[in-house]
Amino acid sequence: MPNYQIVDFATIPGVPCPCGTARRAFAEVPDYPATVHVTEIADDARVHYHKHHTETYYILECEADARMQLDEDVVPLKPGMCILIPAYTRHRAIGQMKIINIVFPKFDPADEFFD
Repeated sequence: MPNYQIVDFATIPGVPCPCGTARRAFAEVPDYPATVHVTEIADDARVHYHKHHTETYYILECEADARMQLDEDVVPLKPGMCILIPAYTRHRAIGQMKIINIVFPKFDPADEFFD
């Protein structure tokens, strides 16, 4: 068995999340401490936070007026930007976009909280 893993995100079923639809990879790899998601963010993303997860959003594509709410700040986005979102940071994407999200430690749906 090889010591590497390859995924094709096109074959991973999307699951609903507070942001839109996520395709998650590497949850089953015991020696990898994170999960990697390709997420399509909808217009109605909900503000949420995590108590244990740190997320890293890499913006692949987005609308011209896309923004990110991070606690009380709202910052404009463009493709190629990367945002580190530590635990307890309330956040949501504003506008449609497609991102890569690296979640450390591995994603756990029980670590999503809403005010």
